[in-house]
Amino acid sequence: MTSLPLPAVELSADEARRIALRAQGFLGAPDRRGGVRGVLRHLGAVQLDTISVLARSHELVAYARLGAVGRKAVEEAYWSGGHAFEYWSHAACVLPIEEWPHFAFRRRAYRARPHWNHDLPQSTYEQVIKQLRAEGPLTATDLGGAKNKGEWWDWSATKIAVERALMYGEVVCTERRGWKRVYDLAERAIPDALLHDDLDDTECLRRLVRLAGQSLGVGTRTDIADYHRLKGEQFDAVVADSGLVPVAVRGWSKPAWADPQALASAPRGRHRTTLLSPFDSLVWERARAERIFGFTHRLEAYVPKPRRIHGYFAMPLLSGGKLIGRVDPAREGRTLVAKQVSLESPRAVGPMAEALREAAQWVNCDAVRIERAGTPQETAALTAALT
Repeated sequence: MTSLPLPAVELSADEARRIALRAQGFLGAPDRRGGVRGVLRHLGAVQLDTISVLARSHELVAYARLGAVGRKAVEEAYWSGGHAFEYWSHAACVLPIEEWPHFAFRRRAYRARPHWNHDLPQSTYEQVIKQLRAEGPLTATDLGGAKNKGEWWDWSATKIAVERALMYGEVVCTERRGWKRVYDLAERAIPDALLHDDLDDTECLRRLVRLAGQSLGVGTRTDIADYHRLKGEQFDAVVADSGLVPVAVRGWSKPAWADPQALASAPRGRHRTTLLSPFDSLVWERARAERIFGFTHRLEAYVPKPRRIHGYFAMPLLSGGKLIGRVDPAREGRTLVAKQVSLESPRAVGPMAEALREAAQWVNCDAVRIERAGTPQETAALTAALT
């Protein structure tokens, strides 16, 4: 087993936390000039998810960092002008268009794998490509229908074919329309300078590890590898050449690496007070969130209702650079309903009220109602803080 290099720097847990917050865009003034596209480039990946409570997760990611930017403007920033594409990264993610070459390793792996034990009818794949060339961009419905009432998620042969083409890189998802993927040929949607698989697997991995380290600021092997869903051994093979610096973080039981630019200056500036999507890259790795913030969080959307502790879509509250509570929100007409609020301490009442008020305004609600908090006293205090 290859020995790890000795850490060049030792960080306190608080320094690591502040470095992570700055790297993720939560420390210092919001980058209004860069806007949503700047957030996307900075993070390198914004996870998509079907759940929509206040808004969809990719909208919440931009809102958490920039404030009440218009929801329509968020969508246009992601999808208009060929600035982004959707592909499999941490999960299904919006990615900056510049990262297309970096996923050549994954496209090659998909092309080499078995076809999920599912044989397509003869010529279906070729027909999808032909139709996209003639008529695209198109949704699966436009291509002939996404559902089949058959095997494999009930997808039709057309849907399976176009998803296979997406994974192979012959087709690209250029936007979501009514939450349906819009497909186009990569040769038409990706700029010529980027439309290639020239990078070998090692170079793809090296770049993704470096970029993940920059987006996280500081992280363990698992933190950094998980950012784009790399395997631990893939991380091991390239980290020495990635430009990341070995560091030791007091209180962390495992080795860590940091972006050298993150170590060049002490993180300073004001903290955001905001609600976070559970799929936000600041908290999507639950073990990392617990290590950095001492905050245990689990998405309970897929937990049976009687077993939920904090609610269906509990959103962590970030304030003062710490995670100090969570709320399970809903909307009833023009009222934002805090179905369940959980606070880490009574001092979180003010920040939670501030975050709820701001979120309500963002989604065009003109009232906030606290349905349930940890204690009747907390419910009363939050209600009073909102009036």
